[in-house]
Amino acid sequence: METWYFVDSGHCTPAMNMALDEALMNWHRQGEIPPVLRFYGWAPAGLSVGYFQKVKGKIDLEGVERHGFELVRRQTGGRAVLHDKELTYSVIVSEDHPDMPASVKDAYLVLSKGLLEGFHNLGIEAEFAVPEGKLDTTGSAVCFEEPSWYELIVEGRKAAGSAQTRKKGIILQHGSIPIDVDDVKLFDMFIYKNERIKERARRAFGDKAAAINQLLDNNVTFDQTKEAFKEGFEKGLDIHLEPFELSDEQWKEVERIAEERYRTEKWNFSR
Repeated sequence: METWYFVDSGHCTPAMNMALDEALMNWHRQGEIPPVLRFYGWAPAGLSVGYFQKVKGKIDLEGVERHGFELVRRQTGGRAVLHDKELTYSVIVSEDHPDMPASVKDAYLVLSKGLLEGFHNLGIEAEFAVPEGKLDTTGSAVCFEEPSWYELIVEGRKAAGSAQTRKKGIILQHGSIPIDVDDVKLFDMFIYKNERIKERARRAFGDKAAAINQLLDNNVTFDQTKEAFKEGFEKGLDIHLEPFELSDEQWKEVERIAEERYRTEKWNFSR
């Protein structure tokens, strides 16, 4: 059984969360650390937009600011995600790892086995999304409106959203596991032609997405969710997780990356 590092970084700002994912990729690439599973939360809540996603005309920046949230651009593609009452995970592993398939889609299946086992640990019968042919794309800026290959669904509703990138030989897959969802706040983050269309999209959202506490009779906490998915990843990936604490020097490196990239308008708003 292979040993991976487990980083429990708690609740960080959106910029620091994205910077820590990047730093872990760098350290793994340099051979300083083994593969990593990281769990984290967001304080304040953040709206992460995909690497290629346009902000202008899509994201309601006044709505983001009004709710006290912060926008940050991810390294990964896909559509915008509101990270609020959720457990966020990231996996950092080399493309050359013997268990990692060459294709993004097949790697999703391998890594998402940890998510599947995590849901099972909570008593939730999740399954993999296997879209028929090509995804029916609505053009929505909202991530949870459509499942992609091997994302987790429960009763036809998307229960976890993931995105993956590969840079200089390293895979980063990270994703959102909603514990509770405030769909009113969520839809305040996006621009619609009028309030009628916005309200119609918000009402339809409940048929497309599900948070953990909407699926359980008894609500679970962030920590309970974290423990269930930690055990899930160990079982699903057949790994042992060893806790890893960053040194002061490593935290300084994360801070540098956050300041130089993820707090800048050039990075966050250039598309």
